[in-house]
Amino acid sequence: MTILFCQHDDMCRPGRLGLTLRDQGHQLDVRRLHRGDSLPNDLNGITGVVSLGGGMDIGDDIAWIEPECEILRKAHANEIPLIGVCLGSQLVAHALGGKVEPMDKPEIGFPAVDISPQGQTDALLAGIAWSIPQFSHHSNQITELPEGSTLLASSESCKHQAYRVGVRTYAFQYHFECDRPMVADLIRAYPKSLQAAGVTEVECNKLADEHYQFFARQADRLCVNIATCLMPAGMVLAPIPT
Repeated sequence: MTILFCQHDDMCRPGRLGLTLRDQGHQLDVRRLHRGDSLPNDLNGITGVVSLGGGMDIGDDIAWIEPECEILRKAHANEIPLIGVCLGSQLVAHALGGKVEPMDKPEIGFPAVDISPQGQTDALLAGIAWSIPQFSHHSNQITELPEGSTLLASSESCKHQAYRVGVRTYAFQYHFECDRPMVADLIRAYPKSLQAAGVTEVECNKLADEHYQFFARQADRLCVNIATCLMPAGMVLAPIPT
């Protein structure tokens, strides 16, 4: 019952998702790729994969990007539960044949994210409000989903806020995993992105204070849904062919 977390910077940590999975009986294998950790050679013994956020772009010359994409492709092909968050959602899309491009203007703050009709009947989003202020912090977006995807949520500035590919691959552009200190860390870490978005650190933190309680309740529900519906602790997967 080991969940592989691919971490890409110090701000985008496993957060509430990691705590929920741990509390449900999972072991977390956190690979801090930005600090030089290596990826596993195979996924045998791995019962779930989570690709977290990060401040880099998919097109950057970074050694771990393509090896991680290969891990994501393998997890999806073998129906190992897979979650992508922010950069992770873009990596999932890229790995599975989608398209990621820069936005005209970064989306930073707590935009209203609306659940699609398909998302309203998806078990992973059960009990979650159909319109939620979600913490978003990204300068790139998915412009084409992988073949066979189902759109689950959108915001005014970003159509592909959440999607599913197949049965066990889910991705979220917004940072549902963040607790309040992580929100503050991300807001503080990228002043140039704030400037490009036309917002200030003070304004973003004011929005965070205004929306955090509702956001946190909805985020906790999503984490519990992931831990119980997508990555249950008793899940046993067949060995992956070599």
